[in-house]
Amino acid sequence: MPFSIVAQIAVSGALMGLVYALVAYGFQLTYATSKSINFGQGELVMVSAFVSLSLIDLGLPYWAVVPLGLLFGALLGLAVERAAVRLALEQKSEGWILLTIITGLFLFSAAENVWGRDDRPFPTPIPSAPIHLLGVDVTGLEISVAVGVLAVMGLVELFKRRTLLGKAFEAVSADRDAGELMGISATRTVMLSYALSGGVAALAGILVSPITTVGPTMASAMILKAFSVAVVAGLESGFGVVVVGLFLGALEGLASLYIGSGWREAPGLALLILALAVRPTGVFGKAVIRKV
Repeated sequence: MPFSIVAQIAVSGALMGLVYALVAYGFQLTYATSKSINFGQGELVMVSAFVSLSLIDLGLPYWAVVPLGLLFGALLGLAVERAAVRLALEQKSEGWILLTIITGLFLFSAAENVWGRDDRPFPTPIPSAPIHLLGVDVTGLEISVAVGVLAVMGLVELFKRRTLLGKAFEAVSADRDAGELMGISATRTVMLSYALSGGVAALAGILVSPITTVGPTMASAMILKAFSVAVVAGLESGFGVVVVGLFLGALEGLASLYIGSGWREAPGLALLILALAVRPTGVFGKAVIRKV
């Protein structure tokens, strides 16, 4: 098989893998401050995409819909934190696991009743004509995915490192009890992390929808792959999720080429099992030694 075809499939898959990395980054944001994960994150991706599509149908331009969609995702993330996470964290229980799953199921049912079960195209002004770069063809939509993912992750990291609120985020992430002793509100910091996670999920929905269409099940497979990326990379490494996301996306494309499209989901599951068996802290994670 010509190398150009192999390279084309690997590059296209890797760019799609950046969307997995973005959703995985949302997992990292909430885990950092509260050691909790929103298992309904896929439904946040889907509902935010539907809301953004509805705004476009109302006549709003695409460039106005993007910030409004991110704002809606952030508010939805806050709602999940308040309804499904806060009480469980205050009681120091693991109830947030079941509650976030239930919240996701509720959002899924609501989406089916409001927008229906059919997949719908997501219009975008970004051209889909291929651009020839370094021997492979890349579409404008794929470039927008790469630019959007890296830009947002970079801005969030800059916010965490350069602003007082971001430093509070980092302090609670490092040691929640010590942060509270310094006057930092852990509850508000967890709220911030869920808001950022919701905004990240909304961006993932807006970026991927023109490629995959919008439907109630659009994020079902994506969320499992994103979780695999987060676990394999480690739940504390933003750089790691980008690397693992690119690798997993390329691996999926090559698996479809050489093994068959029915085996496309296998690499993510294999990586997840291997990571849990060999390095539970993730490839880029660090083992924490707790003193007794």
